[in-house]
Amino acid sequence: MVLPKLKNNLPLSLLILLVCMFAACDTSDKNIELPIPSKTSYGTDGRSLTQEEYYDKVLGALVGSAIGDAMGASTEMWYRTQIQKEYGYITGLTTALREKSPEGTWGHNLDSGTTTDDTRWKYLMGKYFATNSKDLSPIAFAKFITDYYESLATELSDQALKSADDLDEQLEKLNWVIEWNTVAKAYQEGPVQFQNAKSRFYGGEMSCAGMLYSPMFGLIHADPDSAYMQAYDHSLFDIGYARDITAMVAAMTSIAMRHDDVDSILNAIDYIDPLKYRNSRLIGRLSESSLKAGLGYVYDSKTIDTSDSLKVQPPKNYPYSRTQWIKENYIHTQLESSQMPISFHAGEIWQILNTGLKFGEGDFLKTIQFTVNYGRDNDTVAAVAGMIMGARDGYDKLPRAIKEEVLRVNRDQLGIDLETLAREIVIKG
Repeated sequence: MVLPKLKNNLPLSLLILLVCMFAACDTSDKNIELPIPSKTSYGTDGRSLTQEEYYDKVLGALVGSAIGDAMGASTEMWYRTQIQKEYGYITGLTTALREKSPEGTWGHNLDSGTTTDDTRWKYLMGKYFATNSKDLSPIAFAKFITDYYESLATELSDQALKSADDLDEQLEKLNWVIEWNTVAKAYQEGPVQFQNAKSRFYGGEMSCAGMLYSPMFGLIHADPDSAYMQAYDHSLFDIGYARDITAMVAAMTSIAMRHDDVDSILNAIDYIDPLKYRNSRLIGRLSESSLKAGLGYVYDSKTIDTSDSLKVQPPKNYPYSRTQWIKENYIHTQLESSQMPISFHAGEIWQILNTGLKFGEGDFLKTIQFTVNYGRDNDTVAAVAGMIMGARDGYDKLPRAIKEEVLRVNRDQLGIDLETLAREIVIKG
């Protein structure tokens, strides 16, 4: 505040009085409280579900995820050029011609419809819901993982394991969860132990751990914010903004249970941010910027020149037009420019997932085909996409031949009964 010039030799008391008068007239120093907008939650005004509809949606999510997993099982971690050379363009289920591994298939060269750890994690989470229906807390989850691991370890000393094949099979199961068990055990021991163990989980990289199981929380919460928070609390194995991604996948699945519009599912990133990742100074919300960059690739693909489409040769078995292939190839090329050092990086999988959802335009099979034929950790991306789209469409609307084969193979050959699992979730829900 600038004071007017005063004559010399004014009494001090008068000078103080004048200063106070000017201060009283100046409102610039007053504290004015402006209201802060209340949190805007994504609309939970989606339709209510009957028990029959709820079961159809839950089963659709489980089978949709298994379809995505199975369609990517034979080419997991491949580059798209390898896929094109070997398969052309994958349009449906293929025989899982691959070596067995703890995270992959638990047998060599299995039938089409065979799934990997992505489906095993969904199955395991269904059992967690059933076992801990009254206490779905992080500590209960950690104990569930360690108890599961200990049960597998106990079986190693069982006399029934008489052959080398029996032993090998049991070791496969143990190796699948050995690092998960280390973190879960440390979580129960204390914060220092947990922090150290989590920082070493799969080399300390920002892996997509939580995305393997977090969509399941979207099946048991009608409110996407609640799905977000419970998934976030259960993201014991995630670091950095992978926790935000883990939670968002659960929220999107919750929305898909009651909203048909894919854009409504994708736009959830604008409204659901209970932990205020968007407020991060300088960086902002990386999950949001990554998602919208992927959507930008889809928008840009609509404006590229396709006039010479007759000169373009799509891969073998490509079921759509040549102009469509030009657009899909463009988007895949743009995604490759954002690849991370590891293919199961949470940020990379998140971007491919949302790009695929947008590109698919609400078509289940088109969405899964886009993610599978891109390659990289394609079974994981397709499994998450399949769960979201399956929750949206329900089991009845999934491709008939594919869904029936996946159900049969998982039940009869892998011991994973998705129909029974869906019923258990619905009853507990």
